[in-house]
Amino acid sequence: MLEVRDLQAFYGKSHILQGVSFDIAEGEIVSLLGRNGVGRSTTCKAVMGEVPPQGSIKFRGTELVGKKQHEIARLGIGYVPENRDVFPTLTVRQNLVLGMKSMKQEGRWSIDDMFDLFSNLRERADIRAGALSGGEQQMLTMCRTLMGDPDLIMIDEPTEGLSPQMVEKVAGLLEEIARRKVSILLVEQKLTIALRISHRVYVMGHGHMVFDGTPEALLNDAQIRSEWLEV
Repeated sequence: MLEVRDLQAFYGKSHILQGVSFDIAEGEIVSLLGRNGVGRSTTCKAVMGEVPPQGSIKFRGTELVGKKQHEIARLGIGYVPENRDVFPTLTVRQNLVLGMKSMKQEGRWSIDDMFDLFSNLRERADIRAGALSGGEQQMLTMCRTLMGDPDLIMIDEPTEGLSPQMVEKVAGLLEEIARRKVSILLVEQKLTIALRISHRVYVMGHGHMVFDGTPEALLNDAQIRSEWLEV
């Protein structure tokens, strides 16, 4: 579904991504692991066109390099950034409606689906999003992105700063997303969650991939974990 080859990206003169290559298949949960600052978030931004990419990024055979962000989104890619971008003055329901590509769309997700998955959002449907807790805003951002019915969703640090109970809810949503045949690229710090729900994992170090394999293979590779993941 997504094929990335020799991806390069810069912030000014800083060479952040240095030949990143990876693949994501349909319905697959792939986690991108690594320490802070190695380029994981930049990878998502480059795929989405927020950072000018060099190399090749193909989504279902269509080259994304050179396309604008809204064009990439309309091809079927959703992006949940780590900064929980809700529209604070709009209600929860209005935020969800804004995520839809069309008021007439019939996709995999409805507003009732979102409320069924997260009862907190149903209870706060007519409350301004800015009044929600951090965890609730994270849920709303993910749900609003799903309302656009993407075939691939990139999610950056969805459990950062959340309570253990909320982390479990987010993990359950990720598994439900995959059950509905939506592919996931998950950037995550919590290894236990990433390894539990992922089909494959990549480990990034200093702007390039240093590991590609199953969660089991990573658990059995003490050298990779020690050098690139553990503090």
